[in-house]
Amino acid sequence: MTPPIDARIRLDTHPTHPSAVQAVVTGSQARIAVMVLEAGGWSVAAPGVLVLARIDREEPYWANDAATHMVAEGITVDITPQLREAIVEEWTWPDYPMPWCTRSEIREVSQQAQKIHDDIHYGQLLIHAHADDGHTTVAVGTYLHRGGKSVYLHGVDHLRQIADTFDSPAQALLAFEKVHAVEMRPGPAPLTDTEREAIAARSVFDVTTATSAPAPAKPETVPIYLADAGDHDALLDTFLDDHGEFERWRTWSDDTTHAIHESQTLRVERVHESSAHETAWTVAAYETPVSERMWVLTATGATPAPLLQDLLTHLADGEGWDTALGAPVNEKRVTEATQPLSSAGWKHTVDGRWIRWTSSDGNAGIQFDAFAAQHPSQNQATWTLWAGTQPDQGRPTWSITASPQTPSSLLASLADSLAHESGTRQVRRGREPKTSLASSPLPGPVATTGPSVGRSR
Repeated sequence: MTPPIDARIRLDTHPTHPSAVQAVVTGSQARIAVMVLEAGGWSVAAPGVLVLARIDREEPYWANDAATHMVAEGITVDITPQLREAIVEEWTWPDYPMPWCTRSEIREVSQQAQKIHDDIHYGQLLIHAHADDGHTTVAVGTYLHRGGKSVYLHGVDHLRQIADTFDSPAQALLAFEKVHAVEMRPGPAPLTDTEREAIAARSVFDVTTATSAPAPAKPETVPIYLADAGDHDALLDTFLDDHGEFERWRTWSDDTTHAIHESQTLRVERVHESSAHETAWTVAAYETPVSERMWVLTATGATPAPLLQDLLTHLADGEGWDTALGAPVNEKRVTEATQPLSSAGWKHTVDGRWIRWTSSDGNAGIQFDAFAAQHPSQNQATWTLWAGTQPDQGRPTWSITASPQTPSSLLASLADSLAHESGTRQVRRGREPKTSLASSPLPGPVATTGPSVGRSR
């Protein structure tokens, strides 16, 4: 077992920078922890205070990674509650140009961009010239290490990549000038806002600001489809407390709760340990307690709580789950279900079997599958409500799916909520939370000691 080191690290969010992380190091062997952190890209901002400020906004993830290694080395690590929230926050860059990438693949791209930024910042990569190619910034430079290779760089901040390499600066400059002669400018491009913020976050600041907890950020009001997921379990508890006609049933493992209507023809299932993109809610309606399903609706774990609240309220208002089994899904029913979106001016498009209504900002929509609707007796996903990425282009931030026989009144109620209601979210500048990407691991208990940092869901 690794002997303990007399050093303690307190990891917390930065007092001014939206995503940076600070480390306050104490103990008789604090210098060891400081050197290990510096080797991992942390900068000394004041005696005993280090800052991790990156251009890819991934500081909480890498801080958690550093904590894991520190504990393995026998160093005590404390993680504040606000940093814990940042570590598990799901987010992505708005309009990310490579939506097919997984979360780990995006981190690989960002990590390479971070290395390029650091090499330039610390003088290990000398930039000879830059240019604007009409879409982004490009540059040419030479490494003062790595064998002195010259490189052609494309992009800025978390998207900067090495697009080509050359054996000498002369070859690189000639090739660069051939393509960008008109736009070519000497030296590096001006710093981006993100680069300036990262550099400012590493600057020396009063150590008292590093040891005091920052004021909690105020949530902002956003359209309901951009709202935080909130506490789904508390939502269900409140619903059951307020509606005695629904009875609670728990599975033997306590992983799932069922809310069953007294008529036995409507059942709501809540899976408690589901991830943001797994099915967390299933609503099913039956003609009789022992018949086949008339229709089924599902919602993923990141679905905003206000939208789920509207769904449950509609179900509790009356016989809102009744529908004629086997009735065709005709144009009238589709129009009734989407009337709130049409009235709100959502963009209407037809693409083969798909009919879509999309919000003006492009961040949410409802999709109707005309092919699946031709089989009303089957419980196929005919309707999809989504936010983030369109269902056919990747995994949405959250989604609700519904089978052909789902009542038009229920769909219209959800559509009206999407079009007109709002919610709140905690947001960190430069990020768009609740994405289609996998969440970061949850760190272990505060004041963790021992050979590893525990993780839980």
